[in-house]
Amino acid sequence: MKEVRFMLPDISEVEIDNVVEVLRSGWITTGPKTKLLEKKLATFVGNYPFDAMVSPGQTNGQSSIANHQSPRCVCLGSATAAMELSLRLLGIGCDAGGSADDEVITCAYTYTASASVINHVRARIVLVDCSDKDGSIEMDYTKLEAAITENTKAIIPVDIAGVPCDYDRIFEIVEKKKSLFVATSELQNAIGRIAVIADGAHALGASYKGTMVGSVADFTAFSFHATKNFSTAEGGALCWNHIDGIDDSNIYHRIQLFSLHGQSKDAYAKNQMGAWEYDIIGTWYKCNMTDIAAAIGLGQFERYPGMLARRREIIERYDAAFKPLGIKVLDHYTDERISSGHVYITRIPGINREQANEIMQEMAQAGIATNVHFKPLPMHTAYKNLGFDIKDYLVAYAKFENEITLPLHTKMSDEDVVYVIETYIAILHKYFEGK
Repeated sequence: MKEVRFMLPDISEVEIDNVVEVLRSGWITTGPKTKLLEKKLATFVGNYPFDAMVSPGQTNGQSSIANHQSPRCVCLGSATAAMELSLRLLGIGCDAGGSADDEVITCAYTYTASASVINHVRARIVLVDCSDKDGSIEMDYTKLEAAITENTKAIIPVDIAGVPCDYDRIFEIVEKKKSLFVATSELQNAIGRIAVIADGAHALGASYKGTMVGSVADFTAFSFHATKNFSTAEGGALCWNHIDGIDDSNIYHRIQLFSLHGQSKDAYAKNQMGAWEYDIIGTWYKCNMTDIAAAIGLGQFERYPGMLARRREIIERYDAAFKPLGIKVLDHYTDERISSGHVYITRIPGINREQANEIMQEMAQAGIATNVHFKPLPMHTAYKNLGFDIKDYLVAYAKFENEITLPLHTKMSDEDVVYVIETYIAILHKYFEGK
């Protein structure tokens, strides 16, 4: 029987050779490869404003954390770390210098990381239901606007499946609500309104109205987990737009301090001849990226345009097969939004979750792995314990109830794609005939 995995990391000899080079270099944790990946990522998303940068490792006897012009990107251990550190940078939540009354809004239909980081900084999670529009799992922007109060400090929109949110609408809302906004930190004051922190975990390579995700929102968190389009096995990055009155290098250095125990020198600088001495600026965290992981990412960069093109090709073949049958899918490619094509979400009208699970079992018996993106947050124990109830998020539940995610990755052959299409259609026909 043919087998089609749900996701597979696309690792080639390029990435393997890069990792071997790092392993043989004598330096495997955060160092020159990580710095180079930050620069490449910032350039890729249109967020690298400088013509030159001091070469990684050049410290002139000083801290490397304060000695070069910085890209507007820091590589970290995960997208979760990136989102949390952006909240801490902004001083949101009583664990980050703000207040327990600080509120951060995100979508009820997402993975836990979008909301758990709000809890980590001890701010108040505010969940907004989905739009009932077909072809979208975005927040309902009317409900988003209504949810904003004088305590709202940030919004975390989620680019699910790699499809960018309606950022024009989001920025229109935060501008409209400026009169309610009360800044409680220097960075909040410089922004002058509610901050927009994009959960772009799925969205590296996506664009909104010609602007790359990563330079649309104030801050954008990317994931490079093993299941993502662009992978470093584990890892992520935080990118940001320039904020008037704020030195980008100060943001860069602050995030580096947050990610490495508050240590004034990174490990690479500290290990240079005669440069051991360092200071601990704050009692902070440990979520830096290693050069081994960065080496994988640098290899991925060489092939990423082709990988994005292949994902689009598969999605367009899926769309051509499924849309005429009335299967609901996301709009990945429009005049305004270009997706990264991370996952292929389908919804089958007229069925419930139990029936959708039966169809997924049929697919599994045919050797095809499927998944669900996502079980809404209010259905999970942790969020029930925080007081959320799925009855307050009926559109999110309706989007989840009949959702099935099909395999989509660049290790799929054309034969695999045809097999998924033909098998899915055959199972659906058989299922509905039997009903």
